[in-house]
Amino acid sequence: MSAENGTNGTPDGTAGSPPAAGPRPEPLRFYGTTWVGHDGGYAARRTGLALGSAVAAVAACLVLRFAYQGLRIAEVGGFVTGLTIVMFAVCSALAFGHTWGGYSQRPDPERRSSLRGLLAVGFVGSLCAYALRSLFEAPGEKLLRAEYETAREQYERRTARRSGNPRKKKRPA
Repeated sequence: MSAENGTNGTPDGTAGSPPAAGPRPEPLRFYGTTWVGHDGGYAARRTGLALGSAVAAVAACLVLRFAYQGLRIAEVGGFVTGLTIVMFAVCSALAFGHTWGGYSQRPDPERRSSLRGLLAVGFVGSLCAYALRSLFEAPGEKLLRAEYETAREQYERRTARRSGNPRKKKRPA
């Protein structure tokens, strides 16, 4: 498309016409910079990724069901089985909340690294958050759009040309 919307002529924003002056939009995973102008197959990608992450969440639930059946067959006891179910439910809920919150503000890298294990166990929650967010927008688009528009406004204010030297300005008598 055009360089004004930051896509640089291709759906992934990597090649094509020369880039426009000023800040460039940050690419999103699976979308490139198509989120800026909603072009280059943006709607199809969003639909496909929403369906794909929902299918992956369902498949993950089936795998967890097999694990539950394995615990039942091994007869480990009600306490261990209950503890396992509660662990996956709590971790999935926390992963959902953390993932969903990461779409509206930048996550703290230290907190993210300390929650890495919990997020790995609660992967079903992360997949569900991704699928739900994909129904409304590209995950993270709102945050990146706000940052990009702020950067564009700041750039335009900095590069606004003044007409002449303000010291030589004639003052009315």
